[in-house]
Amino acid sequence: MSIPRPTDAELMILRTLWREGPSTVRRVYELLSQEKDLGYTSALKTLQVMTEKGLVTRDKSERSHIYSPAQTEEQTQRSLVNDLLSRAFGGSAMKLVVQALSARPASRQELEKIRDLIDRAAEDKL
Repeated sequence: MSIPRPTDAELMILRTLWREGPSTVRRVYELLSQEKDLGYTSALKTLQVMTEKGLVTRDKSERSHIYSPAQTEEQTQRSLVNDLLSRAFGGSAMKLVVQALSARPASRQELEKIRDLIDRAAEDKL
């Protein structure tokens, strides 16, 4: 079973959980309300929906439930990129990379890492 694509609000919560680790609704609310006007009940409802969708897991063993991401950040990113690659770029990794590099300049370190990945991918194909 594949996990559904998270909404922007769900991604914001997932980024918080990846950064902070397993958290209560109160903790997620406190962290997100610093960045965005968000109510406690909105955070609670979103986490409940995310649990139903399989985006997060909920530990009910404590009085305050603890929420954790169901997938790692890398797994979620890979899934989102695969979806975007398929839907917007016809499966062409080259088109995706060209657009990504055209949209926002990459740092020297990022370009070096991209070159390393290209070199490794080329070696694997030989």
